[in-house]
Amino acid sequence: MFHQNLLSVGLNREGAITRRSLLQLVTGGAAASGSMAFLQAIGLNAAEMKKEGRACIMIFLNGAPSQLELWDPKPGTDNGGPTKSISTQMPGVSFAEYWPKLAQSKDVSLIRTIVGKEAAHERGAYHLRTGRRLTGSSNHPHIGSVAAWKLGDLASDMPNFVSIGNTPHGAGFLGVKYAPFMVGAAGRLPDNIVASVPAPRLDQRMKLLSQQDAELAAVGAKAIANEHQELYQRAKKMMASPRLKSFQTEPEKPEVKEKYGKSAFGQGCLVARRLVESGIPFVEVQRGGWDMHENLWQRMPATAGEVDQGVSALIADLKSRGMLEKTLVICMGEFGRTPKINQRTPEVGRDHWARNFNVLLAGGGIAGGQCIGTTSDDGTEIVDRPVDVDDLFQTYCHCLKIDADEEMITPEGRPLRIVDAGSPVKELLIS
Repeated sequence: MFHQNLLSVGLNREGAITRRSLLQLVTGGAAASGSMAFLQAIGLNAAEMKKEGRACIMIFLNGAPSQLELWDPKPGTDNGGPTKSISTQMPGVSFAEYWPKLAQSKDVSLIRTIVGKEAAHERGAYHLRTGRRLTGSSNHPHIGSVAAWKLGDLASDMPNFVSIGNTPHGAGFLGVKYAPFMVGAAGRLPDNIVASVPAPRLDQRMKLLSQQDAELAAVGAKAIANEHQELYQRAKKMMASPRLKSFQTEPEKPEVKEKYGKSAFGQGCLVARRLVESGIPFVEVQRGGWDMHENLWQRMPATAGEVDQGVSALIADLKSRGMLEKTLVICMGEFGRTPKINQRTPEVGRDHWARNFNVLLAGGGIAGGQCIGTTSDDGTEIVDRPVDVDDLFQTYCHCLKIDADEEMITPEGRPLRIVDAGSPVKELLIS
């Protein structure tokens, strides 16, 4: 269920499809339902944004990071453990010691009191990406697919939603047109994107595919056949796009790459900036490794260090290019971690916790330097200003100039608002 409507692209060693591979893909594409992997891999949306150049980069920390080791430390308490705190540009607000670069940013703001409803990874990730809770029939769109629908352009030669790291959630009932284009490795061209046969031969194969799809339509699968043809044409358009270089980091100066960090995650953040700069309205970059039931303090420095460097460089780079004002940056996981330290071996950690956790925001109309919500000294309770996931999604929509009350129509014909409840976190907004 989670993999419906996902677009997936792998990379071969040469960064380009081989003649044999192209033949396999194209002939396979017309022959069977298994063709959808390739079709989805190359079925792309457009890249021209419709509304003021608004865009969003979502940094998703898979595995649910501990809020006490992120941006709500509790030093000197039993629950705080050995983590030290450092001062930030927000008066009276401290971060955990693992975040020195983001602590010095004047552009970031923080919500410390997100109230989740799911403390299981799959369900929490669904909730924080779609704004909806997972049920047996759930097929809701990722917020990136909603942004692709409202901000993108289907006639463009580039996708409207790119996932660096393969998001487990797709366009849901919005359909494959708004699904994420998934890139497994940042910094080079997507796999299978450069044809190894001359254009006339490719055109000939496309005609054969059209004939086969016509036969498919004649036996009652017209909708699928039409979708095939739409995706083939978009793939062909993307293969010729001059903006493909946005997926590469080679054009960047060495010092720019260095600022983002040499890690795959850091380079993913750099590619995200390049994709947004080229007109793609939504990019997700993932960094896993946060499921720290044990060895928390041994694992935290390196894990947080990559994200601290990559995200702080991303925000600073967007600002220096005049892009931050209209680009919303979100950094979060699917829930938080128990304030009470567990007794796992060989080294302790923290377990699942959704009652209060952190989300960091910057740009896109977010006023820097704001810290929303307070938790108790031991981190177990919200003292003031709880923020629901609905409020969070209302805030996203406000920043992206998307009408949260607009209705989507499910396959059953049921109208469903983009966000059902809540209200934007006004304290965070510039206007």
